[in-house]
Amino acid sequence: MASDKYYLGLDVSTQGAKLVLLDYALGRAVFTAAADYDRDLPQYGTRNGACVGLAEGVSESEPGMWLDAVRLLFDRLKESGCDPARVRAVSVSGQQHGLVCLDGSGELARRRGKLWNDVSTAAECAELTAAVGGEAAMLSAVLNTQRPGYTAGKILHFRKHEPEAWRRTATLFLVHNYVNWYLTGGVRVMEPGDVSGMALWNPVAKDWAANVCAAVGPDLIEKLPPVKPADEFIGVLAPELCRRYGFAEDCRVDAGCGDNMYGALGTANVREGVVTVSLGTSGTAYTFSEKPYASPDGDIASFCDSTGHYLALLCVSNLANGYNDILRSLGLTHDGFCALVEKSAPGNGGALLLPWFQGERTPNLPLAAPVTLGFGPGDFTPERLCRAVLEGHVMNLYEGYLKLPIRAERMHLTGGLAKSRAWRRTIADVFEAEVVAVKGEGAALGAAVHAAWVDNKADAAGDLPGFVGRFVEFDEQTRTAPIPGNVKACRDFKKTYLALSKRVRGEAGGEDPFALRRVLTGS
Repeated sequence: MASDKYYLGLDVSTQGAKLVLLDYALGRAVFTAAADYDRDLPQYGTRNGACVGLAEGVSESEPGMWLDAVRLLFDRLKESGCDPARVRAVSVSGQQHGLVCLDGSGELARRRGKLWNDVSTAAECAELTAAVGGEAAMLSAVLNTQRPGYTAGKILHFRKHEPEAWRRTATLFLVHNYVNWYLTGGVRVMEPGDVSGMALWNPVAKDWAANVCAAVGPDLIEKLPPVKPADEFIGVLAPELCRRYGFAEDCRVDAGCGDNMYGALGTANVREGVVTVSLGTSGTAYTFSEKPYASPDGDIASFCDSTGHYLALLCVSNLANGYNDILRSLGLTHDGFCALVEKSAPGNGGALLLPWFQGERTPNLPLAAPVTLGFGPGDFTPERLCRAVLEGHVMNLYEGYLKLPIRAERMHLTGGLAKSRAWRRTIADVFEAEVVAVKGEGAALGAAVHAAWVDNKADAAGDLPGFVGRFVEFDEQTRTAPIPGNVKACRDFKKTYLALSKRVRGEAGGEDPFALRRVLTGS
């Protein structure tokens, strides 16, 4: 029986936005909606959610597009037949590491917002690292190294190259903070999860790193909103939104969080031993932990989560981009891609691809380009190209996964590519783990579950996994176990890929990829 308690989750991601309406009594979503920026908001002229025609390595969007997407989703909710007046609370998931700049009156001080996959700030990252005394000192300060994806370098780049706009800036927001500001009619706060991905804030000390902030600019701190706990409400929906869309005047907005933190909630990754793999514009693999994990080289991010705990996270910035490009270039559907992949064997006969199409975050190669090995003139066939792209992306993710402090026997998959049997099969065989996709929209569902948790902590009774488990459902038809024969072939392939990656990056001690490749070719 339906209840009078709805909870609404929003996910404002790179290529689109999603809405999930959760019925508390039923324990499931009763309405979902999605907006694709390119298709549904063509006036912004984006491709894959980003502005076109910018310099190499620059990735930006107009923040107004995200607000238009939210309004579009609210319109669809109002038209759905579900009663918005029954929504008790709203929570927002946002793409991490972005940057939105507002002046004192709430207008944009900078027309475009920086996106997480902007890799134009390598020089600023090096400058910040040197300013605090090197990578070890940076790791001590913020538990992370400075990477072009993180927000700190973006802020320094902005201050250096746009001084007049910097002077006008009163508030620096992450993406979900900006959406919260809009929903609440002007509340300016942050929370620990998304903030810990800025590389300005120490997730253990729960405070801004003074030396890193000073290296960005002496007036930085005054432009950063206060950081409030993630498990609290920050305000109520603005009266204008309540009138326009039919929400109750006392509908509350919680602190929100980054998409990875809410992806953890939306995939039941709230106890130690679980790994979530998110397959979207970027690829992530992350695990819940009671204590922070300090990566020795910064390849694994150390973040707070949205529940007062921690999230050890790997992120590769290349994932759906190579896949989407080969679909377009070959005129393939998702099913057509799977059919072509199935015509070739794991290891691809020794034809390998390092899929660093737009620079890479992990490994930290902002200037990288894709590298192939073992392709002769007659090897550029659709089936071999498709398998090379697929295996390259999965292996790029796997190489970083090896640095996580866990080896999982089961993995929870989320994101659009989790629906693909070819991706599930390859991940199961390469990672040597059973995989299963989560039903629904991971981060948007996680946002709705978080709103419900904050509003019903007494019901949770300290059992966060039990509470979250009421709302998360696995798609059993997608459960995929590794095939022993494929695992054996993949082990030879993994050795070759890892050796090639190390050789290209100039790491000492890497094996000879050309010798290892002979095992794959059988020669």
